[in-house]
Amino acid sequence: MRIDSPTRRLPRETVVPMINVGFLLLIFFLMVAVIVPPPPFEITPPQSETKQPAELNSPLYLSASGELAWGEARGEAVFDGLASVAGPESQQPLTLVADGQAKGAEVARLLSRLAGLGFARVELAVMP
Repeated sequence: MRIDSPTRRLPRETVVPMINVGFLLLIFFLMVAVIVPPPPFEITPPQSETKQPAELNSPLYLSASGELAWGEARGEAVFDGLASVAGPESQQPLTLVADGQAKGAEVARLLSRLAGLGFARVELAVMP
């Protein structure tokens, strides 16, 4: 007499390892993400012809009404904070995020004062 052996079922594929990999990637990207704080006041930068985004390490903000902000400092306290990082050995440029409606004379006065503090290079951030 001939007895057939039972057919073997293929093991089900489990998606648990794929879910684990997905969560590990999510955690990795959250850990290495750079979170940029929002601007201290409403800013609409001028338009640009280039498509290259600016790097905003610690930008100086200038509003349309002439308000200044740098980190936690506001108003005249900004210049005290900037004086501590400015100098001839500082090779990194300062990024200025100015509102598109800011007066040119105000920007020129600000640039002159920044040059007096020791900033050799100031970059203006614009919208692409």
